[in-house]
Amino acid sequence: MSLKISKELANHRLEQAKEELEDAKMLYNANRFKGANNRAYYSIFHSIKAILALEPIDFKRHKDVLAYFNKNYIHTEIFDKTLGRKISTANAIREDSDYDDEFIVNPDVTKQQIDTAEELISLVENYIKSKI
Repeated sequence: MSLKISKELANHRLEQAKEELEDAKMLYNANRFKGANNRAYYSIFHSIKAILALEPIDFKRHKDVLAYFNKNYIHTEIFDKTLGRKISTANAIREDSDYDDEFIVNPDVTKQQIDTAEELISLVENYIKSKI
């Protein structure tokens, strides 16, 4: 894949992440916290996929995307280790929100997921600019 195509894919995925973040905020403001958790997580996920587009590398399963990002970007401290923990938490909360009928949503925790997505989008945007 050429650098131009990789750059375009990275920017497309980052825009997708921004849209999902806006969706998460709208759902949060409407007190739809499970949906907001889902959209915040997918904002995080597509931000990570934007970075991977620059390599280019891709995976079919979420756990493989997250594992690769942790190994190559968190453990190498390209991104702070605390961010890795926040991403892991967001994934667990999204799974609970989506699949656990008895999961009790905490609005403060949902707000943290949205904040993590915002933080990551900002970091990824700067990372992409530095690489292109």
